[in-house]
Amino acid sequence: MNTEEQIKAYISAQSEPKRSEMQTLHEVIQNIRPNSKLWFLDGKNSENKTVSNPNIGYGSYTISYADDKTKEFYQIGLSANTTGISVYIMGLDDKTYLATTYGKKIGGRDGLLH
Repeated sequence: MNTEEQIKAYISAQSEPKRSEMQTLHEVIQNIRPNSKLWFLDGKNSENKTVSNPNIGYGSYTISYADDKTKEFYQIGLSANTTGISVYIMGLDDKTYLATTYGKKIGGRDGLLH
């Protein structure tokens, strides 16, 4: 299965309303960033053990580690979880930007972005 097929299967496997919401987010991100690299991480490590929820990724971001190693990763991530949908934004210099800019408009039950 290629990446697009894995993403389609992952979204389709979600129950409503999460399925529709994830599909909408997927389409919005692709419309905003139409030429971004697509990723699908199944949440399993090299020993095939589940270590995280599956993730859909968009774009490319280079993670730099303290030992000077680097790793290519997605810049925007989308993942279903038990209580909703997580959206990950990587590579922002200001770690408080999203919370201070959008925290009162979107986020969890308390209206805050975490």
